[in-house]
Amino acid sequence: MRAFIAFILTLIGFGALALYSSAFIVHQNEQALVLRFGKPQQPVTTPGLKWKVPFIDTVDYFDKRILDLDTTEQEVTASDRQLVIVDAYARYRITDPLKFYQNIRNEDRVRVVVGPLIESEIRRVLGSSTLKDIVKDKREELMKEIAKQVNKEGKDYGLEVVDVRIKRADLPQENLVKVFDRMKADRVREATELRAQGEAENNKIRADADRQVTIIKAEATRQSDTIRGEGEGGRNAIFAEAFGRDPEFFAFYRSMQAYEASMKAGDTRMLLSPDSEFFRYFQDPMGGKPKAAAAPQR
Repeated sequence: MRAFIAFILTLIGFGALALYSSAFIVHQNEQALVLRFGKPQQPVTTPGLKWKVPFIDTVDYFDKRILDLDTTEQEVTASDRQLVIVDAYARYRITDPLKFYQNIRNEDRVRVVVGPLIESEIRRVLGSSTLKDIVKDKREELMKEIAKQVNKEGKDYGLEVVDVRIKRADLPQENLVKVFDRMKADRVREATELRAQGEAENNKIRADADRQVTIIKAEATRQSDTIRGEGEGGRNAIFAEAFGRDPEFFAFYRSMQAYEASMKAGDTRMLLSPDSEFFRYFQDPMGGKPKAAAAPQR
């Protein structure tokens, strides 16, 4: 009886072990490939509990997520003869576990198999572009072109290169000083051109302002002369009318003006005869002419 119970328990144990060995779980971020005596079977790409032949089949798991692949730092000669040190990396995902297993085997060998292909495409694509395109203008387009060419040539590897990115693109140390000096010279040239343009614009504005000032002054002078002429004409007309009404008063008024203008304190020196016509209003308030001295009697 005890032997029978032990036999039953042994059978149950072997059954449990067989059941355990025939089941495997594929997680959400995984895909699997069943190997029967080392030969790959149909890949398993859906998650869940799966079955295999116990003790005969083995399972290899592959990541479904996007993985990173670092490339070797390398020197690339651009189309404008500039030497660039490029450090890049790629991002890929496994799309066909069967092809991936047949051509690469495992993720550790991706660097050995696919890495040289990516580096070759980096040299080819960047080598046909200028340094300015690599560093600034067309960097995004160049990266897409590299990924496209890698996927085209590596389609049998069972993976897809999602993206290629440049971590660093520098000039060799010996070229940095030359590039810096050239950039500095370019900036100095641009600054000189801008200063020259500014000076030319300044001269233009000043010349235009001077011309406007000259025109305004000329117009003001013309108007001033016109107004002054009209004023002097009016004054002369008044003088003429006054002279016509009372010639003696007009002569007296003009003489008073002459006295005021000529006899200023500190700067007037006159050498005239006391009986001069100029002093006639000093001798006669009515303005009579000075009388000649009587001749001496004999």
